[in-house]
Amino acid sequence: MIEVKVRKFGNSLGVVLPKEVINRLNTRDGEQLFLVEGPDGTYQLTPYDPAFERKMTKADDILHRYRNTLHVLAK
Repeated sequence: MIEVKVRKFGNSLGVVLPKEVINRLNTRDGEQLFLVEGPDGTYQLTPYDPAFERKMTKADDILHRYRNTLHVLAK
């Protein structure tokens, strides 16, 4: 467990992530992170957008179902 403190940044509150967390999240200054609420009320910080992942899953399904049509259209 890594402890972080909530601090005031201008009119907002935030936390400073230790270098080891930044490395583990594979992120850097200016990149987005997503705070995802779990079904049990816990939160998970991730560099991956779950909404984007759902959209890509749906797109993969569409591409698979209509691959022959798309192949003809690509000619």
